[in-house]
Amino acid sequence: MLNAVIAGYSRSPFTISFKGDLKSIRPEDLLSQVIKDLISNSNLNKDDIEDVIVGCAFPEGEQGFNIGKVVTFMCDLPRSVAGMTVNRWCGSSMQSIHNAAGAIAMGSGKVFICAGVESMTRVPMLGFNPMPHPDLLKENPNVYLSMGITAENVAKKYNIDRAEQQEFAISSHEKAFNADKNGNFKDEITIIHNQNHEVSKDGGIRAGTTQDILNGLKLAFDNKGTVTAGTSSPLTDGAAATLICEEEYAKKNNLDILARIKSSAVNGCEPEVMGLGPIGASKKALNRAGINSSELDVIELNEAFASQSLACVKDLGLDPKNVNIDGGAIALGHPLGATGARITGKAAQLLRREGKKYALATQCIGLGQGIATVLETVE
Repeated sequence: MLNAVIAGYSRSPFTISFKGDLKSIRPEDLLSQVIKDLISNSNLNKDDIEDVIVGCAFPEGEQGFNIGKVVTFMCDLPRSVAGMTVNRWCGSSMQSIHNAAGAIAMGSGKVFICAGVESMTRVPMLGFNPMPHPDLLKENPNVYLSMGITAENVAKKYNIDRAEQQEFAISSHEKAFNADKNGNFKDEITIIHNQNHEVSKDGGIRAGTTQDILNGLKLAFDNKGTVTAGTSSPLTDGAAATLICEEEYAKKNNLDILARIKSSAVNGCEPEVMGLGPIGASKKALNRAGINSSELDVIELNEAFASQSLACVKDLGLDPKNVNIDGGAIALGHPLGATGARITGKAAQLLRREGKKYALATQCIGLGQGIATVLETVE
């Protein structure tokens, strides 16, 4: 079988929707700048690109018209380069990486740009005209349950109280703040040119977050619950991109290989506890990779909510010190379609930086799904 490797990773700063520095930029412009930067940082021959695969959770409005192909024009790629948009909600851009790895294994291309974008400012959560199926809604309302209520359900199921969730959120901000201070984001962030100014910093990191500060927040979804805005990922604008290549092609062309894709998986779960999706998907991916969770050196677990992140860490037996080393989505943000590419690219980058062997990138997905990718260092 032909192996797929990650040979590049770039992302925009992630900023808070409606008030952050990316609120006024169109998603096509945002994504095209990230892809251009990714290509310019590699030794890639653009004529070799088979496809640009873009994940987007709500591909309508400015994110419509098959944004995957639209950006090929904006990036001045050869007309021979195809483009597509994939939608697995929060897992969309990780799915784009899985699609490319599968194509490479089949011999259907050697070079793919796998990216994701979401402007949650310019295209609202659930899109412009959400229309749940009336019969399904009546028969099983949990299918369309609020994500916040699913986080409350997970907290109850695993007996995770508010203080524990808040401690997790505080840690996420602390790690992200220290990573930024130490320059750990410089190699991944594309400086975005937006009208007359540059955007170079993430906008959601809150240094000095404490239990007292978080105790002052109102409950967000259930007035008898435990989940607040402070223990949830914020609405975010952002884009991320990875360069996925066939391994021998990457070596022959002197590309900078960050990691090999060892296995991947998706898995369904009950929609009312969708935050547990990473458990089944990760177990499946680890089994396919022939390793267990104790062998993981780097884990990028998307922090949709603190409650579901903690539940996944506990259930999978993950070592907390290896989870989200540079902070996670509670601090950095979660632009839905972009997150999968961010955490997979970040996991590969961390394997290189930390000099380790195995990494896992995984996330939950609305409607009751999980997605996971296992990476390994290329010797």
